[in-house]
Amino acid sequence: MKCSSTILLLVASWASLVGAAEPQRREWSIDGVAREALVYVPESAKTEPSPLVFLWHGHGGRMQLGVRRYQLHKLWPEAIVVCPQGLNTPGRLTDPEGKKPGWQHSAEQMEGRDLKFFDAMLADLKKENKVDDKRIYSTGHSNGGGFTYLLWAERGDVFAAVAPTASAAARAGIAEKLKPKPAFHLAGRGDPLVKFEWQQATIDRLLQLNQCGEGKPWEEHCTWYDSKLRCPVVTYIHEGGHEFPAGAEAAIVKFFKGQAKQ
Repeated sequence: MKCSSTILLLVASWASLVGAAEPQRREWSIDGVAREALVYVPESAKTEPSPLVFLWHGHGGRMQLGVRRYQLHKLWPEAIVVCPQGLNTPGRLTDPEGKKPGWQHSAEQMEGRDLKFFDAMLADLKKENKVDDKRIYSTGHSNGGGFTYLLWAERGDVFAAVAPTASAAARAGIAEKLKPKPAFHLAGRGDPLVKFEWQQATIDRLLQLNQCGEGKPWEEHCTWYDSKLRCPVVTYIHEGGHEFPAGAEAAIVKFFKGQAKQ
């Protein structure tokens, strides 16, 4: 009986450790509306300054799929990782009736609903953990990439680097507000939704903004552009469409690890 009890305790302890290593659901109330996110917090974040990464799903996406697809908490286990859930939002390219979840497209849309959500999550995570203010990052795909550009425009001083994918910063009032910052942009040449020429125009704007020189090969599919302002730009160009290519998440994490606020 004593042996069995010991085994049960060991199993319970192991299960607890496994559970702690996975993102956990958190909830916030924003203007009376319940908002949620899956949040991974390493034990080290209680005692040591830790990086913080926000991951924003695309239009129609779910936070659970984002966690499973990107596995950022496993690629960078020392970082706090937050994968929020969007609310039903009219899409700019699809879903004009707003029957699927997504993120606001401009600072004024829906009274800044998602910007307020970001502010609340950031404030609470900084209260509860030792967040390294020099290493806060944002990445997202499609609508989530567009929201990353919006965050860069409206909350740019927060971030060390950003990594929008399959998106563009063409909307009036966003591109003009961007200030130099390390950036990673992923695009598919055959993207049927966010046309490659739109994304190329965004990339050209980033290279000019960050005063970048000639590019050189980096990781697979990637070109690294050094910056006179110490704000490098990396482009990940693939031959596919609007999808997020397998393995690209590792390149994003590697880029983030090399960037800290000056």
